[in-house]
Amino acid sequence: MAEGNVSIESTRKSTMPHFTASSADDWPSEGHDQRRLSTVSSQEQLHSDNSYLPMTPEIKHCNGAGPMMSPGPLSPGQVPNDQVHNLPLELLQAGWRRFWSQREGREYFYNKLTRESKWEMPLLPGQVDPFSDPLGISGPAPVERRLSLEVPASTEHGPSLKRAASEDSSSILPQKKPFYTFSPFWDFTVPSNVVIHERSPSLLPPPHPEVETLRGQFVAKLRQSYQELCQNREGIDAPSESFNRWLIERRVVDHGTEPLLPSGCPTALSPAMFREIMNDIPVKLTKPKYTNDARRQLFKYAEAAKRLIESRGVSPESRKMVKWNVEDTFNWLRRQANASFDDYLERLAFLKRQCQPHVMEAAKASVESICNKVYALSSDYALKIAERHWKLLAEAGIEAVTSVPEPSRKRIFCSPVHLAVPSPPGPHVSHQEQEEATVIKFKGEQQRLNTAHFRKLEQLYQLNCRDDPRMENFLSRVWCLLKRYQTFFGTGQNEGFGQQGALPVPVFECLSRVFGVSFECFASPLNCYFRQYCSAFPDTDGFFGSRGLLLDFHPVAGSFEANPPFSEELMDAMVDHFESLLSESGEPLSFIVFLPDWKDPPVEALIRLETSRFKRKQITIPALEHEYRHGFQHICSKKELHIKSVHGTMAVFLQNDAGFTKWEPTPERIKELVLAYRPSDLTKSNPRLV
Repeated sequence: MAEGNVSIESTRKSTMPHFTASSADDWPSEGHDQRRLSTVSSQEQLHSDNSYLPMTPEIKHCNGAGPMMSPGPLSPGQVPNDQVHNLPLELLQAGWRRFWSQREGREYFYNKLTRESKWEMPLLPGQVDPFSDPLGISGPAPVERRLSLEVPASTEHGPSLKRAASEDSSSILPQKKPFYTFSPFWDFTVPSNVVIHERSPSLLPPPHPEVETLRGQFVAKLRQSYQELCQNREGIDAPSESFNRWLIERRVVDHGTEPLLPSGCPTALSPAMFREIMNDIPVKLTKPKYTNDARRQLFKYAEAAKRLIESRGVSPESRKMVKWNVEDTFNWLRRQANASFDDYLERLAFLKRQCQPHVMEAAKASVESICNKVYALSSDYALKIAERHWKLLAEAGIEAVTSVPEPSRKRIFCSPVHLAVPSPPGPHVSHQEQEEATVIKFKGEQQRLNTAHFRKLEQLYQLNCRDDPRMENFLSRVWCLLKRYQTFFGTGQNEGFGQQGALPVPVFECLSRVFGVSFECFASPLNCYFRQYCSAFPDTDGFFGSRGLLLDFHPVAGSFEANPPFSEELMDAMVDHFESLLSESGEPLSFIVFLPDWKDPPVEALIRLETSRFKRKQITIPALEHEYRHGFQHICSKKELHIKSVHGTMAVFLQNDAGFTKWEPTPERIKELVLAYRPSDLTKSNPRLV
């Protein structure tokens, strides 16, 4: 877009300032956008200036063409030549510029160096704020002089401009700051205490709506292939949520460049997928409610086991053992017509113990071929997606980045993941607000989310994205983010919502206040509470504050909350990662891990946490006495937001010595955490369980 001032019509509210710039130099420079939080002062500045976001003028988000500027006079009927630089020299040298808000009909001030915006004129050095210090006690001795807003004519910004006396007097007195309080389910004012070593940017290509559409098509096709393989080869449906858990489990060992589909795993065979298919062979069993259901399941299992063992190549001994137990079960059913519910369950458990090893031997080769076939298709689709992605980037004149300089070992406060490959101008993406929902459309395909979470994404984008200060690519990146998680969750009803459940807000508030927690180890831009978190997809989530994958994140200090998805392989890897970090760091380091209290059968990760040498405390929240936030909180209604848990939840405190000294889980602190877990009134009207 050619430089200059072009007027547009505002369509909605936003928290991003609407600028009127006289030259490109007035925009935040790339060097300042890429500054790192390497000192405490810069970290405090970040949170003190951005802890509230003023209700600033409306923005019309646009893609590809860049934001269109709107010149506005500082007073009706008067249009000076250069109002942007009409400030005292001291303020200009400090980076301040003056702009006009069309929506509010008033001027505001923006610092191109610190990216801070204010409604009132910044104070000059030595000037006293009459609101915070009305008597001027903390300031220097008063000097009788009239504050001039004149820029000397010798400056490079053009001729001097002097405002009217009435405007001078009104601008000197600061006004109250309008705090941006719209944060119902999150708190981005919590400062980070997480320290890491400086790291290199990611080599992943930037997201693009067309690529996300293609990826969604391939993943849907792969899901269908998985279902057909299970039906054709084993006569069963693909286990519920098995594909989603397969994606999570493969991420633990995958070293490929495709962010969603596995393509670089050391072995094609997935233990999680193999285990879940085997659990449904020879027939899928569900927990019966009535006696007739238990009798029917016993009969179905016996019949399916016999049919399977006769159709597969197994040893004569295995075939003989299964047939004998099945016939014995049929005879028992004929004799025990009035058996009790518990009798049927005990007989079914006995039959499974006797037959399941032989059934697994018969089905092993077939199930392994299913797992290998799914992985082979995934690798093929990942290659096609990469080819299409880099072709789009090449058309925009962007080449692949194969390497980046090694970072220094300097310690810094944690910062979001940044991409080494630049982003092309985004395609046209539109959005429309419909009451409490916002719809974002790209080429006829729409993504829907609650307007509250759309505002949340705006805040995260402003706080963390440094390559798009004008928000030119905001809508396209939001669309890619929503499409990625929709592809990951699946299209089935409530599919995937259990993998994204979050702790309730009072628990997060307690963790932050009592245990200094400022970071979530497993979150997303859609369900995060803090502005610092790790997530599954660095390429789409990094623009919204993600620090990347947890297993690639190596902090040396900080207090963390971890509520992992229910994947045994991921939970095992998490425990390994935490113990490694705790043993290597001498700085205060603390991890509070929340896991379901699964004891039948016991989960390996839970056993390892209970026996870890870094465990300082362990508590259990009883089932039905606490709640979680819905995994689809960005699209569900307020009535469905809180869900009671039918499982107990175990909280384990892992801390090194310094972390224990700083955030010791004392009885008083534990009591506060347990009280924070009490269900809200919303749960009483929503008996749904998770």
